[in-house]
Amino acid sequence: MTLFYSMAAFALAASITPGPVNVVALSSGARFGLGPSLRHVTGATAGFVVLLVAVGFGVYELLSRMPVLMHVIQWFGVAFLLYMAYKLVIDNGELNDGDTHGGPTLAKGAVMQWLNPKAWLAALAGMGAYTAGDPTRIWQFAAIYFVVCWCSVGCWAAAGAMLRHRMRDARRVRHLNRVMAALLAGSAVYLVASG
Repeated sequence: MTLFYSMAAFALAASITPGPVNVVALSSGARFGLGPSLRHVTGATAGFVVLLVAVGFGVYELLSRMPVLMHVIQWFGVAFLLYMAYKLVIDNGELNDGDTHGGPTLAKGAVMQWLNPKAWLAALAGMGAYTAGDPTRIWQFAAIYFVVCWCSVGCWAAAGAMLRHRMRDARRVRHLNRVMAALLAGSAVYLVASG
């Protein structure tokens, strides 16, 4: 039981701390509300868990034999973060209730995790620390991670939704979007600098 608590604590620390997926969840909650943002939350969670299981069942071996693949993933991740930042910067800030065109989707959330170096590091570190390649442990860790990750990213979306009530002015929304864009661009710059 202690191992499961440790797995859950690791999942919480990795999932709830600021990162690109959480910044997008916050922005999405403020822009579209909680309901539509749960598509992003669910997609990001499912995408991460699939990544986690893939790492557990051998992607780690592939990456260790072909380290250039990790660099390719990193550069795609940087490009995706910059694209998301650009989309936030050009957004007009108008909150049209019920209009979710261009809003969060399951697919965007899932893809974002696969291009998120923070997700790769969490998957590699978590699988290395807790599963030792044991298929039962891999599935247990994935199940725990799904619940913890969904709740963690959901908290960011809920926080954004709470801000939504204070964001009826398009100027305020544009300001929030630009702050979120700066955070995403900063994440991209950090990845390039540390890579």
